Amino acid sequence: MKSDLISSILIVSTAAFSPAKTITSKVSSNLNSQFANELGAQPPAGFWDPLNLVRFDDQERFDRLRYVEVKHGRISMLAVLGHIITTAGYRLPGDIDKSGTAFTSIKTGLKGIDDIPQSGLIQIIAFIGFLEVFVMKDVTGKAEFPGDFRNGFIDFGWDSFTEEEKFSKRAIELNNGRAAMMGILGLMVHEQISGQPYIINTLFGLKTPLF
Repeated sequence: MKSDLISSILIVSTAAFSPAKTITSKVSSNLNSQFANELGAQPPAGFWDPLNLVRFDDQERFDRLRYVEVKHGRISMLAVLGHIITTAGYRLPGDIDKSGTAFTSIKTGLKGIDDIPQSGLIQIIAFIGFLEVFVMKDVTGKAEFPGDFRNGFIDFGWDSFTEEEKFSKRAIELNNGRAAMMGILGLMVHEQISGQPYIINTLFGLKTPLF
């Protein structure tokens, strides 16, 4: 009797501390399987959706998120390029307003926002809004993919490419956009932390002149 009781206790104790049987949920992978071969699902991460943003094989939702990703990637690529050019000291000639605020007096990065006259900021925001509402969109409804803003008159030879070439070029743009989003975020963060956005220069003991 005593030995049976001890055996029972040992069995219960072992069961309590042994790894629980894990019920592996395949819901997410099954739901997202439709997009496993989509553009951007490539090694090493493959189709990576840890927040399960694409649910229930919702193609419309996926296309919307892809459109936003492509758009932000394009903006970020321009932002990184602009940051590099202005850090190198290049500026537009002349003044930004009638008060005599020269382009050369505007600093690089986030600090430059304080140097831009209020009327200039309003014009920038208005111009971005104009592009967003009237230009950077599929006006004709004939876009081949999310982010296709050719609208029947800007082609640059796109229709002459094979399907493989089109897929490759879109993948290159998507990857460069992803890298640029991380890049411009890193530049802004390091500018706020140390005033030196280009950490590679800091590692080599160089200082980045913020004109």
